[in-house]
Amino acid sequence: MRSTGDDARSETSDREIVNTRVLHAPREQVFRAWIEPEILARWWGPKGFRNTFQEFDPTPGGRWRFVMHAPNGVDFPNESVFEEIVPPERIVFRHLSPVHAFQLVATFAEEGGLTRLTFRMRFETAAECAKVKGFVPEANEQNLDRLEAELARMA
Repeated sequence: MRSTGDDARSETSDREIVNTRVLHAPREQVFRAWIEPEILARWWGPKGFRNTFQEFDPTPGGRWRFVMHAPNGVDFPNESVFEEIVPPERIVFRHLSPVHAFQLVATFAEEGGLTRLTFRMRFETAAECAKVKGFVPEANEQNLDRLEAELARMA
């Protein structure tokens, strides 16, 4: 279920897309949902997508290779490299796609037993960011909706 009010927001600048959500789960559980591949594969991506992970090493310099399978049957190969992992506070990785390259910084802030997740995508140029601004903020919200549902199942 999508959060409302201050619990969910999307912001953009000329090189960044930022989504924030307050999740009804402890920070350690939210962080776990990001670094355990069997959990991450269940919720990663917009509504209707599935994932096949080929490699997942959430350590600095570790690779994450997977295919996102769209509901219409189109496959989207993805590759990222983890730059920083600070349990349970922060995950940073660089998405290496030549089409949509970006750095993703996910921060997990504890708020009285809840977790404020900030999902910040930084693109190399404003032009690269502009290419995806029309659909990525909403796709990220769908991704966070799926995370919320997975956290409810984990509870």
